[in-house]
Amino acid sequence: MSFSNILALLGGVALFLFGMSLMGDGLKRVAGNKMEMVLYRLAGTPLRGALLGTGVTAMIQSSSATSVMVVGFVNSGMMKLKQAVPVIQGALIGTSITGWIIALSSVSGSSWATLFSTSTLAALMAVTGIILRMFSKKQLHHHVGDILLGFAVLMFGMQDMSGAVEPLKTNESFLQIMTAFSNPLLGVLVGAAFTAVLQSASAAVGILQALSMTGAITFDTAFPLILGIAIGSSVPVLLAALGAKADGRRASMSYLVIEIIGAVIFGALYYILNAFLDLGLHQMQMNPVNIALVNTLFRVATAMVLLPLDGLIVRLVQRLIKQREDEKMAEGELDRLDERFLRHPALAIEQSRLTVNAMARTSLENIRLAIGLLDTFSEDGMRKVEQLEDLVDRYEDKLGTYLVKLNTNELNKKQNESVSKYLHTLSDFERISDHSMNIGALGREIKEKHIRFSDQAKREMEVLTAALQEILELSFSAFMEGDVQRAHQVEPLEEQIDVLCDEMKLRHVERLQHGTCSLSVGFVFNDILTNFERVADHCSNLAVAMIELEEDVFDTHDYINNLKELHSQQFEKMVDQYAEKYKI
Repeated sequence: MSFSNILALLGGVALFLFGMSLMGDGLKRVAGNKMEMVLYRLAGTPLRGALLGTGVTAMIQSSSATSVMVVGFVNSGMMKLKQAVPVIQGALIGTSITGWIIALSSVSGSSWATLFSTSTLAALMAVTGIILRMFSKKQLHHHVGDILLGFAVLMFGMQDMSGAVEPLKTNESFLQIMTAFSNPLLGVLVGAAFTAVLQSASAAVGILQALSMTGAITFDTAFPLILGIAIGSSVPVLLAALGAKADGRRASMSYLVIEIIGAVIFGALYYILNAFLDLGLHQMQMNPVNIALVNTLFRVATAMVLLPLDGLIVRLVQRLIKQREDEKMAEGELDRLDERFLRHPALAIEQSRLTVNAMARTSLENIRLAIGLLDTFSEDGMRKVEQLEDLVDRYEDKLGTYLVKLNTNELNKKQNESVSKYLHTLSDFERISDHSMNIGALGREIKEKHIRFSDQAKREMEVLTAALQEILELSFSAFMEGDVQRAHQVEPLEEQIDVLCDEMKLRHVERLQHGTCSLSVGFVFNDILTNFERVADHCSNLAVAMIELEEDVFDTHDYINNLKELHSQQFEKMVDQYAEKYKI
């Protein structure tokens, strides 16, 4: 095989992959965003899920795209793991459709095939596609043009691959290599590795179909390669689930588990039966149609055998992939928000209170952890901050939805106030956790840039940090324990923190003027002050929400002004106490 043949083969592969991508994208755009909603809404029973997975994958020509979509649904909580597994099994059937498209385009010997040869059909599609792309103003026509162009490019790529491997018909070295793949283990490993690199089972099967035109591919060579291609096709889905939650990773792992189990069952079945009965298939010469048929039969048979065993597959992937501690905690806490309780508002509100308190504890843990990273930063600590932030976001989403549904019920005055308080404070807990991410990132910057604050700046920061720790303890404990008296202490301390931040900014400017502090250090210093000040503001919001509920006042701005006016003596006394305690 000459160098020009190798280049032609690589060019054919490139065209084939590009054509598949262009055609799949066009199909997805013609369908709009409906495919996602169809999968989400209709994947109810295992059979329906499998049929949907098959149909959607046949439409978009990518089992990986369908499975990645499903992993996203499971990761976000929109779909249960047990709903996802049948859809993935259906996607594995749907991906075999591309092989039939290629096989039918390679059929020859009939008058129809002579009239509509691969080149003629591809040329007609390409011309029609480019006309739609260039001369139509409708967006739909552009997408249809992409589908036709993609199909044409795919067939041209297939034709180039077939032409490039033509000389291999008489190449003894190639024939020996193909014979080696009849070793089941080697064939499966090569097929899996090749597909993992291409990241497309359809492309790998297409290349195998092109090679079959040389006459060198027998059933014993093709079968283990097809099994390996099935296993290797899981790689893009596994990669897409990196960083996902436990159930998202489990959904991606189920793709690999299904393919491995299918390969083991049907590989073992064929080789055992062949050893005892001599099925007579091993030397059968394969062509593109035969390969498409074997690929489809293997995938359909796998789905038929494993579809009734979805529960076992779910339990297996749950054993293989364990939940992190923060995910376990969230699952336990969020399970309280059972929608059946919505018919009993008193019970639903109590469950909401317990869950909001769990969210508060998580947010408090996160901000304390982030503050610690300013002095001693570690990537492990930062990962923990990110995990807790993700957990707080989950709390906010689930609680917000639950409380809005609860609010549509007929509630008494006290219940309405409780729901309003929780809805009002969710964003404060979430924003405090957001500031944890900012503070953690500043800790990383301090470490990476070797930033050193002056001794005076360190002392000032220690005072401010102590004040922030106290306001966090005051506001969170007051909220979780329902202690209104303690909540009254928060606003005076918040005012002192504002004073501290303003004074520290002025002192920092003086240090800049005297050259005892650099501008780059100053940016980090000011960012820390800003985040601390915002956290204190959210602590104040939490306390004010409690006091408003107690005193039947629901205008935060007016309330704070009245607090300072009506309780000026007591308020000023507390401010003076905090000013003395936290002075620089």
